Amino acid sequence: MSFPRRRKAPKTQNSELHEIDGENEDDDDDKKRNPKTNLRKDKRWSCVDSCCWLIGCICSIWWFLLFLYNAMPASFPQYVTEAITGPLPDPPGVKLLKEGLKVKHPVVFVPGIVTGGLELWEGHQCAEGLFRKRLWGGSFGELYKRPLCWVEHISLDNETGLDPSGIRLRSVSGLVAADYFAPGYFVWAVLIANLARIGYEEKTMYMAAYDWRLSFQNTEVRDQTLSRIKSNIELMVATNGGKKVVVIPHSMGVLYFLHFMKWVEAPAPMGGGGGGLDWCAKHIKAVMNIGAPFLGVPKAVAGLFSIEAKDIAIARAFAPGVLDKDVFGLQTFQHMMRMTRTWDSTMSMIPKGGDTIWGGLDWSPEGDFNCSAKKLKNNDTQTADQSGKGSLGSTKRVNYGRILSFGKDVADIHSFEIKRVDFRQGAVKGNNLINTTKCDAWTEYHEMGIEGVKAVADYKVYTAGSILDLLHYVAPKLMARGDAHFSHGIADNLDDPKYEHHKYWSNPLETKLPNAPDMEIYTMYGVGVPTERAYVYKLTPAAECYIPFQIDASAEGGSENPCLKGGVFSVDGDETVPVLSAGFMCAKGWRGTTRFNPSGIRTYIREYDHAPPANFLEGRGTQSGAHVDIMGNFALIEDVIRVAAGATGEDLGGDQVYSDIYKWSEKINLQL
Repeated sequence: MSFPRRRKAPKTQNSELHEIDGENEDDDDDKKRNPKTNLRKDKRWSCVDSCCWLIGCICSIWWFLLFLYNAMPASFPQYVTEAITGPLPDPPGVKLLKEGLKVKHPVVFVPGIVTGGLELWEGHQCAEGLFRKRLWGGSFGELYKRPLCWVEHISLDNETGLDPSGIRLRSVSGLVAADYFAPGYFVWAVLIANLARIGYEEKTMYMAAYDWRLSFQNTEVRDQTLSRIKSNIELMVATNGGKKVVVIPHSMGVLYFLHFMKWVEAPAPMGGGGGGLDWCAKHIKAVMNIGAPFLGVPKAVAGLFSIEAKDIAIARAFAPGVLDKDVFGLQTFQHMMRMTRTWDSTMSMIPKGGDTIWGGLDWSPEGDFNCSAKKLKNNDTQTADQSGKGSLGSTKRVNYGRILSFGKDVADIHSFEIKRVDFRQGAVKGNNLINTTKCDAWTEYHEMGIEGVKAVADYKVYTAGSILDLLHYVAPKLMARGDAHFSHGIADNLDDPKYEHHKYWSNPLETKLPNAPDMEIYTMYGVGVPTERAYVYKLTPAAECYIPFQIDASAEGGSENPCLKGGVFSVDGDETVPVLSAGFMCAKGWRGTTRFNPSGIRTYIREYDHAPPANFLEGRGTQSGAHVDIMGNFALIEDVIRVAAGATGEDLGGDQVYSDIYKWSEKINLQL
């Protein structure tokens, strides 16, 4: 039986709309049944949108925070700090202004190594657009943008120690040269601000900026910097009613100004300033040395030998091999070594006085120092310090005299047990360490050969007396220049005409202080901070372009010898300069009338016991004794301001000593 077929009616507009609505209804039902499928169909959000949204939020929040920061009262940060920590003490400038102190003596700041800014005056094509931009100090932006170009312009000529061809880098002038090393990291800024509170301004303050890379005499040869310092001091004295200046050098600036005081006395034909023997007596009231490396620092030896220090050795221990590899196409350590070995000023920091000052294979002045003992504080008397009660006796003596030891066992055993092969007796050089065709940064180690490296390690132990021979062997170009500008010995006869040469002027053991009996000399430094004094080394595995020597970060002294940590022996100091270097000259070498101080200039030791900041709101702390942070130490700043306002060392209370500097100085057998 068949059924009649129903004819389909033609579609009308209404029926089409109804059909679409039906489809939409079906879609709605599908959406309800499969919501995930619906999201995939309708979603139009991409990763680009997400990134843009995130960046927009971050920028909006950042701008809002900047608005709040600029809108809030200037006293708000201090209010928050005081709410957490309690009332803050007045800054030294405010405190002393209330006491009635006013500006009196002009002050001269002498910055140390690396803290002064350097700007570009002429460069190669890769430095296009950097005219008068800071390549050192400030943000260091160019280091990250074009590192090889930066290294090329920061380096000096390896033969002359002066400018490479086509490059002129010069020190920044004015107080801004070294007020901040980098944004937020002060050097002289806090001291300048506190002096300003009692009336000082730029006409009574002068930053004796110089190119700290050059040897001291070459700053005069190239830039006439010593002549400029002399002229500026004379001008400041003349325009301030004849009041003498107070000079405040820091770190290597101490050695630089020591050189200046001899230069200014010396006649012009001998490379001097021609000021005469009484120039310092007429123009200088006091020299207040901060963090003074008078006798050098062992840290300089590690820097020249393997471009290392304690922090780098620790970093290598956490990430073995990373720092030694070719990172981002840069052989980092090799470039650093090549660059720093062109800076002649680094040789001024090599320990002076040999074994007489720093100790030999089996003794050192600080051998009984106990790194784990707490020091007894004594602010107002010298009795405890001179009797050696500044620190508790150690159960194990440390051979600090062994500045470099190849192996922990070599650092500990008695000298007669050490089997040494003298590298100075015809050690072979010349066979390359390995294939160096891929070396971007050629160092002098590539010319030593395997036998030369082995000879250095086979000598086992280096004291201050043999360090110079070692550096002559591993860095002959550096030391060839250095021998013309620096000396590191002890003078037998200071009246010998040879000591009139400028290479002796920055060594306090080979020169006399000026004939200025009314002048005062202060040494002001921090104590209570572990400071590098000696190192345990090892040979590194052979690799392309490698530096063959490395601090052995696995060498630990444990509870028996807590002074040895991470391959570094520590002693009392300010983190960079050991107490022995900072304090010996004022404690003994210059104390009273000696052959190094024939006019009897009064000397004072002002030590500042280190206290780290209690919390992050204190920043770098107001009681820090660390080498650079001490520039913000309120007690030190107060001492400086008092002397600048007319006080003497006796007015400050004489010496202020926490360490064993007197006891250690007495152990040094030096003819005075």
